[in-house]
Amino acid sequence: MGPVIVVHRPSRGGGRRVTVGPATLGLARTDADLIEFLRRAGLENAEDIVLSDSPHIVWRGGRAHEYDAG
Repeated sequence: MGPVIVVHRPSRGGGRRVTVGPATLGLARTDADLIEFLRRAGLENAEDIVLSDSPHIVWRGGRAHEYDAG
């Protein structure tokens, strides 16, 4: 696996920015969005990475798999 995937803190409007290295992949509002961004970035096992709480994903500023600022 290459660079670490960072899921940033939830924004005030909901959703979390997703980055890999210096690249922003998008604003995820669900795990399905996150999986799709990772697939588009070329990760064939994106679903396994997200749903297995892989150490390759860093969740910042909130609980994993929660996308609302709450």
